[in-house]
Amino acid sequence: MQMARKGSSIRLSSSRISSLLLSMFATFASLYVAGRLWQESQTRVHLIKELDRVTGQGKSAISVDGTLKIIACREQKKTLAALEMELSAARQEGFVPKHPEHTDGTETKKRPLVVIGIMTSLGNKKKRDAVRQAWMGTGASLKKIETEKGVIARFVIGRSANKGDSMDKSIDTENSQTDDFIILDDVVEAPEEASKKVKQFFAYAADRWDAQFFAKANDNIYVNMDALGSTLAAHLENPRAYIGCMKSGEVFSEPNHKWYEPEWWKFGDKKAYFRHAYGEMYVITHALARFVSINRDILHSYAHDDVSTGSWFVGLDVKHVDEGKFCCSAWSSEAICAGV
Repeated sequence: MQMARKGSSIRLSSSRISSLLLSMFATFASLYVAGRLWQESQTRVHLIKELDRVTGQGKSAISVDGTLKIIACREQKKTLAALEMELSAARQEGFVPKHPEHTDGTETKKRPLVVIGIMTSLGNKKKRDAVRQAWMGTGASLKKIETEKGVIARFVIGRSANKGDSMDKSIDTENSQTDDFIILDDVVEAPEEASKKVKQFFAYAADRWDAQFFAKANDNIYVNMDALGSTLAAHLENPRAYIGCMKSGEVFSEPNHKWYEPEWWKFGDKKAYFRHAYGEMYVITHALARFVSINRDILHSYAHDDVSTGSWFVGLDVKHVDEGKFCCSAWSSEAICAGV
């Protein structure tokens, strides 16, 4: 009898212990689940706040799509910051065109239509004076053309082989009076340097002016500003236009020939030039001038500047515009240029 009571007491005690352990386990489990739910709710609140901050759409329930948006925004922010750093470095290197200068806090100056580089030589003052008198102007009239027509014209010249000599000083004196030169100090003024001179002009002008077009001209032509403006206006929508009197022709390998090309062998067995703008004047767009500026150190120069310029655009997606108005032959009201 006592043994039965003792066994019953042990079973009751064991049952109470099991119930107590079960209750403790349930309590701990409840606390664990409540803790996880609280943690998840805090995470949800944080993500909602992040989504609200990033998207600006107000309070809304977070979703997987919303979480992915937050992650994507964070990644885009990092990418944008990296691109801004690269852009800043590119600007410092001159790979990106500068913004137009501001006239006040809100408005900007009108973007120039074209910068004309007039190739001239050390002894050509009479030709320069004729150009100034015929179409380019000086002083206030030069500035008026820039303001009203968006045409910036400058004589382009290198330095004497004997730097600092009387010819260099004469150019410096002339420029102090007219302020209409681009003087390329790293170019020697010589016929064999003509291609380098044109290349350096395009590079210098593209770095200085945010113009739509850049033109090379010689100092022995008259330029019709109105005809030039209307012709270029027709090509404003083409970012990579190369405009001029186009031709392709024979490459001369005889050293005594006027148009001798020392590197004639590069043009194949038929010795024929590729299509290029020749003559006294041709035009390239801003994007092409920037291309020349960026790659000036690796662009090859041939004996003649027009051939060299054409060679720089071979292989590029460039629109070659054969415009007879640039052939500078007989003068007419529609012609862009003619001899003076």
